[in-house]
Amino acid sequence: MDKTIQITHFTEKDWPYISAIYQEGIDTEKATFETKVPTWDTFNNSHIKLCRIKAIINEAIVGWAALSPASKREVYKGVAEISIYITSKYRGFGIGKLLLSQLIKESENNGFWTLQAGIFSSNKASIELHKHLGFREIGYREKIARLNNNWYDNTILERRSKKII
Repeated sequence: MDKTIQITHFTEKDWPYISAIYQEGIDTEKATFETKVPTWDTFNNSHIKLCRIKAIINEAIVGWAALSPASKREVYKGVAEISIYITSKYRGFGIGKLLLSQLIKESENNGFWTLQAGIFSSNKASIELHKHLGFREIGYREKIARLNNNWYDNTILERRSKKII
């Protein structure tokens, strides 16, 4: 694998590649409770425009990360939820760490003081990635939702910025 990984923002023109990686995550049945990829308009309206990034290797998008608001209430304007997806061919190469590290920086630069993640409890790699980058486990939701007739637990993690007090 070429070690040159570029992290940059993504836009609507990247959606075909971003959505294909999102579909891969859906197909694993351990990344999201979504069963189909949203349209660009739905995604665009539900994710924070300033904090959407992609990882590129050899001009190909191999992963992405984005934030969505945790609440519409003004008092929670600095709290966001993380989405992060890596294409199957490039999992295990540290791309998630690069994306999440950059997303943390971008979130703090844009005034976010808390990031949260709800991760399938069976997705140990994602939980460990988040913990490695300063997230703490605050609990879990037992059998929070069903996917294809199976109940899943969700591990809840959060990271409080030390830069925004």
